[in-house]
Amino acid sequence: MKILFLSLSRFDDVNERGIYSDLMREFIKRGDEVYIASPVERRFGQSTHLIESLNCHILKVKTLNIQKTNIIEKGIGTLLLESQFNRAIRKYWENVDFDLVLYATPPITFNKVIEGVKKRCGCRSYLMLKDIFPQNAVDLGMMKEGSLLHKMFRKKEERLYQISDKIGCMSPANCDYVINHNPEVDPIKVEVCPNAVDPIKIDELSLNDKKEILSNIGIPVDKTVFIYGGNLGKPQGVDFLLKVVEANENNSNSHIVIVGSGTEYSRMDSWFKSHIPKNATLLAGLPKDKYDRLNRAANVGLIFLDPRFTIPNYPSRLLSYLENGMPVLLATDTATDMGRIAEKEGFGKWSKSGDLESFMHNMDLLSSNPVLIEEMGKRGLQFLLDNYTVDKVTDIICKSLN
Repeated sequence: MKILFLSLSRFDDVNERGIYSDLMREFIKRGDEVYIASPVERRFGQSTHLIESLNCHILKVKTLNIQKTNIIEKGIGTLLLESQFNRAIRKYWENVDFDLVLYATPPITFNKVIEGVKKRCGCRSYLMLKDIFPQNAVDLGMMKEGSLLHKMFRKKEERLYQISDKIGCMSPANCDYVINHNPEVDPIKVEVCPNAVDPIKIDELSLNDKKEILSNIGIPVDKTVFIYGGNLGKPQGVDFLLKVVEANENNSNSHIVIVGSGTEYSRMDSWFKSHIPKNATLLAGLPKDKYDRLNRAANVGLIFLDPRFTIPNYPSRLLSYLENGMPVLLATDTATDMGRIAEKEGFGKWSKSGDLESFMHNMDLLSSNPVLIEEMGKRGLQFLLDNYTVDKVTDIICKSLN
């Protein structure tokens, strides 16, 4: 097949690890040819250009800054994406006859690109639904329900579902949400298509290696290390995360490490500087290789989501925790089924975001029981291998074309 993948991820090399690059490599391994259109934001000072390699063509489309920027530029940049991608694809790939157009949310503003390619090539389309917008913005108070802006984006969302031949959702709760809130969508075209990785064998670190990694950045080596890695923004509910950090000051056998960046990082940094917690460490985003080593040295992975969400998020950071054989400790809204799945499958503990007593109880349970941590970590790794691998996701997508 010739596959066109529309993405907001910064693709430069398909061999880098990530949920989308791993998926593209799986298609290439099966003999398919992939064409990836992704942005190069204006901050990088590059014009639209092609990166070519065997069976992989990456079109870097010049855009405004759409990530880690102010809300005005992000909004304008998101609205301009459709026309920018349309022009670039027509210029560089007008004569390519695609068999499949594949895309993920965010954003929901690729409708005309998808429709144009489908009309020209007569190909199928597959939406990997990673983000339910604009409802997530309404949940967080960033957009008023029923406003002109909300109505405009909601119309685009409905059109996106309409032109997609299949809608792959991250979990059963996501499928239910799409079907229940979009009666015009045929339930037959909605299916579970989870976040996935191309798993690699991760050699277990020796105790001395773990001690060296932790001590080099000032993390105690004699405590259970709980790690949070990823974006630090409104969706993560950092207010509750800070309450957990504060409550953990009373514990003697656990240490929290927070590694990330985002709109809320500066606020967290100010809090850490004023409170100087002894049982927590805040680090700015690390290079992937250094973060991976730190992740391997930790014991438990943390996931936080804002309690106001009515949409079922399913953060992809879960995958790195499971791949490293770590159990997860979650504090989320009640809409997502991530916590329920983790507890049912025995690889995690869940609390409702805001329930500090329950969360600290689960934290104490894990920090005092290394055998339980090991058992839950093994269950998590096996669950990933059985469910969250790119070969299984590729099978799901290819089956939908039949």
